Amino acid sequence: MPTYVQHEVLERIPDVFNAEAIWQAPGFALFSRRPLLRDLLERSPRELRGRSATRCFSHIQLRLPQDDVDDDYHLTRGNRARELAETLATLHQKDFGDLLGNDPVRYDVAGDEGLAPGEIAVRFGHAVYLPASGEKALFNVATSCDGAVWKPACAVYAGQRLALLGGAAGLPAPGWPFGEQGCILLVNDGPDNDLIVQVRPKDALHCVFDASLGAYALSAKNGQGPRWLLKVTRAAGAPAQSGAAPVVWQPRAAQAAPAAPEATALPQAPARAAQAAAPRSGDSDATFAPGALQRLTLVALAVPRLSLYRSTGATALHIPFAPDLAIGRNAGAERALTIVAAGDDTLHAVSANGRQALTLPATLAPAPGRTIRLLPAPPEMGERYLALLALPQPIAMPLLPGGALEFGRSMPALSALRVLDQPWMLEAATPSSPDRLGLSRQAFRCEASAQGLAIHRLSASQALYRLDAAMQAVARLTDDSSVLAPGQHLVAGSYVLRYEG
Repeated sequence: MPTYVQHEVLERIPDVFNAEAIWQAPGFALFSRRPLLRDLLERSPRELRGRSATRCFSHIQLRLPQDDVDDDYHLTRGNRARELAETLATLHQKDFGDLLGNDPVRYDVAGDEGLAPGEIAVRFGHAVYLPASGEKALFNVATSCDGAVWKPACAVYAGQRLALLGGAAGLPAPGWPFGEQGCILLVNDGPDNDLIVQVRPKDALHCVFDASLGAYALSAKNGQGPRWLLKVTRAAGAPAQSGAAPVVWQPRAAQAAPAAPEATALPQAPARAAQAAAPRSGDSDATFAPGALQRLTLVALAVPRLSLYRSTGATALHIPFAPDLAIGRNAGAERALTIVAAGDDTLHAVSANGRQALTLPATLAPAPGRTIRLLPAPPEMGERYLALLALPQPIAMPLLPGGALEFGRSMPALSALRVLDQPWMLEAATPSSPDRLGLSRQAFRCEASAQGLAIHRLSASQALYRLDAAMQAVARLTDDSSVLAPGQHLVAGSYVLRYEG
């Protein structure tokens, strides 16, 4: 494998801001002097023809002891560091001018807490690039240990060919769990192409692209141990790609129903029924085959804008997910991830790795092979709702034709579908169920029939919305009665319910 980054530490430098002392030792004691920066560049040229150098590296990173850099900032506002970079660039141009061609010489000087006094870390090579003043990034690279909290790793610029992440010589990669087993090489083939992601050495780690996440998943070669994710996004303002992009999950427009909060007594928080719990039935004695079973399924949650409910004192809504990505119903149980809607109408993902602000649409992967997807609220619903959160584990309840069921905060029927009925999920001045945010005590009555699911609104203040089978069309139910066809959805409060006939 070629050496993508040359990384050396110069020792015993009396004055770390003395460019001449860093560049070349005085005199001609060739066999006793320590190799300095000029020697390192000469020994590791960018290109060779035979044994003769035809091109040298021109982008150099220097790291000085942090205390020296801090003192320079306090005493001279960083002038000595700037002068060091300028003087080294001049020496570089003077001694290697015939090997530079049109390449600009750039030096970067910063501090490093890990260096002892008198030490200077030098970094240059094929995968070391210093952007020009004002140069904009072409790609941004972020990493995650859980698929929920993403941390910026590096940027790749238009003029940059290679970048190296992780391992011993690469750039710091947040959460990198593989030590020096390998590293990630990023190859930039220009603005019309995607950034290429490769493992180097190629057999060091297992790397696959997860289209549902739009990210690369890395693990040890044997598949054991932690998983690490890397996501590449085109920077804002960067030229658009002319070719086809990798296939990733495409969000579908979905809507939620706005409704005003009711200042009513707190509902009783019923115990969660089993998914197979029998609903109330009428007097019909009809018998149905299993294949004809009709169901109402909770497939998503409409996340409200808490700013509309300031009168309730609500400041944050917590939607927790257990390790199997079912909605968490126990305040003290283990969580893989929590989606938090804040009082300032922002969304965050919270996990053991920290807190991450979310930009919609978003796909999170807190568990291998499973994802949580959030869609932005469509323009028609944007005033009332932040997002639609698709549930990785939908919850279904059977419906028997001939029997009517009522849905609402105080209704025991279909209570297993009301997963946000726990007061601890809502931060508010007075503890109350999140169901109060838009769901009436008696919201609607439904009854399965051969024609579909008949819906009867029970409260004049309850807003009900119909979504089509693709969850794209939105229509507010203006009449007190309506019929849902199989595959269509009904939105009441924070619940998106699909009728399956």
